[in-house]
Amino acid sequence: MEPAHTGEPNQSPLALRTRARRRGITVGPMTKWEYATVPLLVHATKQILDTWGEDGWELVQVVPGPNPEQLVAYLKREKG
Repeated sequence: MEPAHTGEPNQSPLALRTRARRRGITVGPMTKWEYATVPLLVHATKQILDTWGEDGWELVQVVPGPNPEQLVAYLKREKG
């Protein structure tokens, strides 16, 4: 995923935070994430995603798996 375009040259998160501080804008701590890759069975996709969701995981993307009956889900949740 590409960073949001602000029209300024260096778009790294650190550079954006540094510029914000120089301008007197209060910047909170950066969110730290953990990620999981989960195989999804076509006949149980909702159940699998609901189970992970109950544990605080958010679905980021689903991609084709190694065979037609399987998908792979990429999930994230805040560390802590």
